[in-house]
Amino acid sequence: MRFAFACSVLIAAGLGASAVEAQTLQLKPFKDNLFAYPKVMVDEGEDFYRMVDYKKERDIHIRDDVPERRVQPHYVSTGVRKVQEDAVLESPLGKIRHFTVGKTDGAAIITMYLHGQGGSRKQGVDDITFGGNFNRIKNLMAQNGGLYLSPDFSDFAERGTAEIKTLLLHYIARSPSAPVIIGCGSMGGQVCWNLAKDPVIGPRLGGLLLLGSFPDEEFLDSAAFRAKVPVFFGHGGADTVVSVIKQEQFFRSLPGKSPGYPTRFVRFETGSHGTPIRMTDWRAEINWMLAQPR
Repeated sequence: MRFAFACSVLIAAGLGASAVEAQTLQLKPFKDNLFAYPKVMVDEGEDFYRMVDYKKERDIHIRDDVPERRVQPHYVSTGVRKVQEDAVLESPLGKIRHFTVGKTDGAAIITMYLHGQGGSRKQGVDDITFGGNFNRIKNLMAQNGGLYLSPDFSDFAERGTAEIKTLLLHYIARSPSAPVIIGCGSMGGQVCWNLAKDPVIGPRLGGLLLLGSFPDEEFLDSAAFRAKVPVFFGHGGADTVVSVIKQEQFFRSLPGKSPGYPTRFVRFETGSHGTPIRMTDWRAEINWMLAQPR
């Protein structure tokens, strides 16, 4: 599938407008009993900060037929592949390969997943790894009139950010009223923080999910921060790649810099670097973002 890049995309997207207004959309349930968080060990009220009981034996070895490679079949619904396409956007930056799932025009909501180091667009549409969690977000988008995107990009710096911005502008032009929510796995968080600072994309975002990623103090001066774009942090309590303590400290600094800032943190106690990608409840966190006044 190939798309012609339109020079008028900025105008069509209505990017001169302010942040997206409060949303009335709420995602309908999909396998909620299977993907709900385990027992909450610590809750600081209104789900601001939660520590949940993650157990590798239960959440990997019992959940998966083949640990970390193939989830049990009842966690997935593969019929969603009928509305999945491996696409190419032809742009001035070159070809941007990406998967689409759901409505590419007139979508009610747009979500995107950005992979980390060593990943590719294929990770975000893999139905059977990460406990079936990517299959769930695909089904949530398809069943709620939304669009899910999983792209390739050149790097985690300027060029990769420009490619993702170009891709977002293309689909925003086709669904101008759709909130845009981006999940960022590990190093993919660098692109998400870069987009948050972008004066065009930043205030247009409907939310960011930092999944085993890292803090960025420059976010406090970003267009997204000024627009109070909701931010969710999911982190493994035993992550040896990115310190959970540093991420928690950054999370707790946000309301102090902007009273009432919409942010949430889920700490998967004993979880490792990849645990938030497997365990984050997409529906719960996206619905919280959609409910925030903007």
